[in-house]
Amino acid sequence: MGHQARWEYFRAVYGRYQGGNRKARLAILNEFCLNTGYHRKYAIRLLNGAGPGKRVGIPRRRALKYGPKTLAVLTAVWEAAGYPWSVRLKALLPMWMPWIGKRFDISAETERQLLAISPRQMDRRLRPKKMQERRRIYGRTKPGLLLKHHIPVKTDSWDVRTPGFTEIDLVSHSGNSGTGEFGHSLNVTDIHSGWTESRAVLGRSQQVVLRALNEVEQGLPFALLGVDSDNGSEFINRHLQAWCQQKNIQLTRGRPYKKNDNAHVEQKNWTHVRKLLGWDRYDSEAALEAMNDLYRKELRWMLNLYQPSVKMVKKIRVGSKLRRVYDRPQTPLERVMRSGQADASRLAELTKLKKHLDPFELARIIERKLKRIYGLANHRLSPGTCPVAIDRRTWLRPDNGCGKAAPWKSPKTDFPTALGNPAKSAGFPLSHTRGGGSPVTS
Repeated sequence: MGHQARWEYFRAVYGRYQGGNRKARLAILNEFCLNTGYHRKYAIRLLNGAGPGKRVGIPRRRALKYGPKTLAVLTAVWEAAGYPWSVRLKALLPMWMPWIGKRFDISAETERQLLAISPRQMDRRLRPKKMQERRRIYGRTKPGLLLKHHIPVKTDSWDVRTPGFTEIDLVSHSGNSGTGEFGHSLNVTDIHSGWTESRAVLGRSQQVVLRALNEVEQGLPFALLGVDSDNGSEFINRHLQAWCQQKNIQLTRGRPYKKNDNAHVEQKNWTHVRKLLGWDRYDSEAALEAMNDLYRKELRWMLNLYQPSVKMVKKIRVGSKLRRVYDRPQTPLERVMRSGQADASRLAELTKLKKHLDPFELARIIERKLKRIYGLANHRLSPGTCPVAIDRRTWLRPDNGCGKAAPWKSPKTDFPTALGNPAKSAGFPLSHTRGGGSPVTS
């Protein structure tokens, strides 16, 4: 039986097969296979498929809704803002729109598309740009036995409604060697608003840490009400205890070997310090001055005035899965303003500053200062793998995970790939991971 004869025979039996019962279908199928020589499974697919003369329609793909100009601007803003999560990027776009319009000269249609694009669509469009690189974190906390039993342990969750209750921690900049004096970054993170202040100190003596903490306290836009730390001797000492008693500040500590008790500041240790400065060794006064110049000005303004973050509201158990519900993304400044507990004069100064500063210009200044800080590192004792002469933006990449549990991958294996994917933004890569190295988000 030829091809045309098989086709005609198929047209003749198709209707009877579709309208027959189970027994009739079995007989027709046996006869069809015997006459045509088709394999039984192939014959079943033919008789159960589209009828003769009907063409199977090819599903049409939806046309692209967002033009290349929109996606290019979105990518540039994403890179300049430090590769934020799509939900934070969605909240950031309306805030940055006045500067986006000036810098990229976008049309009304492009602006409408930028404001209309959803977070899930942002994830899809930015997926090719996202490159993972994990890092390990190591700590140098030494236990402070003095006064340990006189400072209460904070065991309940931080459910505060006003700013002022903070967590503090030190980030080591020791490089490959823990000997001698080297720099640390003191991080102070407000639990309610997410407002974060950082200061670089040489060593971690009690007086040096207290001096930096006192400077941070004087610059906060709200009253400092509580300080929660780990069990390091730089915090568990009589100097800090007397200072807190004098200023009527609640002093508490976390449980030993329970880093999650200080989860808020541990997160900022990664996003605000380690991703920027990496694991290089900074042990000179010039390097510390350069770091403080960045911490006190541009980096402080960028992260607290222009970077929205989310806070978890509740957890919902859905079967075997845990679903986390977050509030609306807001900047730390917005949360401080909504609390009603801020210092009026400092709040007015910060609001005026936010209106006049350009976040893209801040990004450029931050990147320039970071390059200067990289040059002041002690490269002999640093684990970096990138040559100093290479532009860091051409090989540093955004990070989608961190912490001790994250698998570490040597940057040497990814170096050529990274060089072939340079970041083309005019801004600075806030989320970039610096230098090689032997770590959690809002």
